[in-house]
Formats: sequence, structure tokens, C-alpha cells
Amino acid sequence: MTVFCGIDWAERHHDVALVDQAGQLVARRRISDTAEGYAQLTEMLAAAGDTAGDPIAVAIETPRGLLVAALRAAGRPVYAINPLAVARYRDRHTASRGKSDHADALVLANILRTDAHVHRALPADTPLARAVTVLARAHQDATWRRTKAVQELRAVLREFYPAFLDAFSRAGLASADARAVLAIAPTPAAAARLRHSQITAALRRGGRQRRIDPTAARIQHDLRQPQLRHDPVVEQAMGTQALALLAALDTACRNVEELGEATARAFRQHPDYKIITSFPGLADVTGARVLAEIGDCRGRFADARALKAYAGSAPITRASGRTITITRRRIKNNRLAATGFIWAFMATTNSPSARAHYDKRRATGDRHAAALRHLFNRFLGQLYHCLTTGQTYDDAKAFPSQFPAAA
Repeated sequence: MTVFCGIDWAERHHDVALVDQAGQLVARRRISDTAEGYAQLTEMLAAAGDTAGDPIAVAIETPRGLLVAALRAAGRPVYAINPLAVARYRDRHTASRGKSDHADALVLANILRTDAHVHRALPADTPLARAVTVLARAHQDATWRRTKAVQELRAVLREFYPAFLDAFSRAGLASADARAVLAIAPTPAAAARLRHSQITAALRRGGRQRRIDPTAARIQHDLRQPQLRHDPVVEQAMGTQALALLAALDTACRNVEELGEATARAFRQHPDYKIITSFPGLADVTGARVLAEIGDCRGRFADARALKAYAGSAPITRASGRTITITRRRIKNNRLAATGFIWAFMATTNSPSARAHYDKRRATGDRHAAALRHLFNRFLGQLYHCLTTGQTYDDAKAFPSQFPAAA
């Protein structure tokens, strides 16, 4: 590369800077976040020597957005630089801690000029893999929002309606039964007036098809248990608040269901579906989350160790003089790490070999989270090998010590 491009992006406009190998400014411009602005950028790059066979690389502080999508679609190397790293590089160029959009674009261009070898271009994932990424992350976000909505509703019910929490302690507030009953009995006073027929009708509206009568009888009995009560006016106000939170929870649950179905449909079309779901603990949704974070560009990770470090499953060593500490990674892909915890936990319930590995780690002194992280780390190495070689998961190869050769 002889010319390097840095773009300081914003919502309405972007500052562009081009520098040569000596660090001299070749061109600078502010473009709008429109198709016209992108056309001006391509003209600017072409004037600096950009060609289809030798495109000018671009450094920018985000991996998302229409501008990044257009640059990637053109086959141009795009480097997403962490803003914290850019701030450190900025201190190399000024001691006054001054800052401007043009100066930041210049810093980004110089990062590529001097340190392109220590940064990675955005992976060349297929459009289908990028679509799975969008859906899987949206589903994960919706799941987290649903958890938040459940906790908010539970906090309110605990203040004035503990009998309801006891009645659905096993099913959970996010269950269709709990939401259907709370909609018709948002207060203890309303619950005391509920008839058996009203509860059965609510359960049917919620989608229950079996054991409706005994379930309704149990709910009616639990809701009528003695409990402390607020003043009727206060109780009614808190019931109104609970209904408002219930509406948000209903929306969150519906979003999780719809996005989960869309994620599974897209993931089933991907060529890596068979390999990923062959692993114990991975199904349509969790497998889609794994694909969403690692992508399908085989050159993204140099080896399995790079993938493990990216996921945060591999430990990190800090050495200074005679002091050496080995700890878990805190800088990682948090989405993949969260999925890995679920993956390893489900594997311990579905795979005897995985469970034996987990028990062995616990016996050596690992706590629950550390043992699951170690199992996740092992699975990642195996997944990298399977995706690279096109093999599906084999329990005997994954845990050979548990399958001794026949005498």
C-alpha cells in the first residue's frame, strides 16, 4: 500500500484523510452520509491511485453502518480500529490533547501506515453469515430485554402481590400461563374474586392445551392464600403499574419468539449448520449465535488459539519480573462468551463425556464458572478443527481418554 485512508465517521458527515508512505497528507475532505458523499469518497480515492486490483485500505472506528457496508461491498479492505486505541495513538501526535475530526481521520490513516500488520481487516463473511449475525444478535438482545422486563415486573409484584410470585415460582413470570392470569387478576383483590372458569379461559388464551382444570384449581388455591395487603387505593395503583410492565413483557416475549424463528430459518440455510449443530449443547439458536460471532471466513483466525482468545475462554498470563499471574480474560467478545456459558452448561446435561470433563475439572478445584469455561475452551478448539476440515463432531475423538481402545 502506498496511500492510506482514515475516516472519522459521524451521524451526518464523515471526515476523510489520505496520507502517503511518508506520512504526508495527500488529500482531505468532509463528505455527507449519503450516496452523493460516498461517490465523492470513491472519486477522491481514485484520484489518489485507487484501482480494483489494488484498492486503498480504509481505517474507521466502527464495523457497522451503511458506509462500511458500501466499502466492504466494493471489495475494499476495511480496518475497524477500537476508539480506545485511536485515543492512545492520538497522544503520539499531540501533547496538548487537542482533538478535531480532521485530526482523528489523519490519526486513523497513520495507524494503517505504521501498524497495519497488528490490526485485522474486517472478515470477508458471506451475506448469509452476516444476515445470521444481524438476526442472532437481535434475538440475544431481545432475550436480555425480556429478562430485564421480568425482573422489573417481579420487583413490583414483590411489593404488593407475593401470592402471585409463589403461584408461578416454577413456571416463571415470562410463561404464557403467568402472563395470561396476571392480565385478568393484576391485584390480590381481583385474584380473590377469580372464578375457576375465568382462570381456565385465561390459560386457553395463553396457549395451554393440557391439564387445564387441575392447573386452574392450583392457581386459584395459591392466589387465595392469606397475605399482607396495602390500602385498596394503593393496591389498585400498583396493579395498574403491574399491567403496564406486563404489556412490555408481552412485547418482549413476542419479539424473542419471532426473532428466534427468523434466526433459526436463516441458520438452517447456512453450509456450516450441520457441523455446528453436531456439537452437544448447540441447537438452532445457540448455534446461530456461535456462527454470528465467528463468521464463516476461514482466514479470520490464524489458529484455534486465536479463536479461544477472541471468545475469552483461554486464560491470559501477566508476567512482570518474578511475578506471574494467570487469570481469565476480561477483554473478549461478550456475546460469544455468554453463548459459550450456555453451550457448555447444556453440554453437561446432554453429553456424558462433557459431564465427565466438567466433573474432573471440579474435582481439581475449579469453581462452576471456571469448569464450564474450560469445557467451552475445549469445544472451541474442536469446532475450529471441524470447520476447517469439514468434519462433524465425534465424541470419541473429542474425549479419547473416555473411550479406551478395545483390548
